[in-house]
Amino acid sequence: MTKSEKKEQEIPLTENSNVQNKESEKKKSLEKKEETIEEKLNNTQEKLLRTLAEMENQRRRFEKEKKEAFEFGGFNFASEALLLIDNIDRAIISFKNDEKLKNNKDLDKIIDGIEIVKKDLVSIFKKNGIEALECINKKFDPNFHQAMLEIEDSVKESGIVIQEIQKGYMMKNRLLRPALVGITKKIEEKSKKDEKNNKKS
Repeated sequence: MTKSEKKEQEIPLTENSNVQNKESEKKKSLEKKEETIEEKLNNTQEKLLRTLAEMENQRRRFEKEKKEAFEFGGFNFASEALLLIDNIDRAIISFKNDEKLKNNKDLDKIIDGIEIVKKDLVSIFKKNGIEALECINKKFDPNFHQAMLEIEDSVKESGIVIQEIQKGYMMKNRLLRPALVGITKKIEEKSKKDEKNNKKS
């Protein structure tokens, strides 16, 4: 065999191997394409599920906000309206304590008229879920009460509400305004105070 014949035989072999390599690459690329299509489908399904879940969460959030807006839409108005009751109470106390009006025969009628207005206002509040907090002789709760002063008391335990300076109100299950209160404080015995003073000096 001559050199030229050998070269001719070698060329087809390399061409055949090139053709085989190209075919195998095509098969691999087709397999990759098939995998990427499946991956794309899976990714698309995941995105769709996330979007649906997000839409459902948003719908629930919107429903909750809508419900709260309906229930508590008048929250600010209600808290401002409480000043009416406060002023009515102050007016009644003022009329009763005024020396000049005490001799007036019509004072009781005026106070009765103001009381009727107050009762109507309270009943309107109750219809709308606004009620006064009952706090006298109850344990101090910072969620509903605001302590304004401490009063020494040897009988009751410490932290009991014994004075109400301003009424607190709830609107359904929300605090509309905390009650301003005076709470008890244990009286320290004089001997303990004396001992403390002696130690200081």
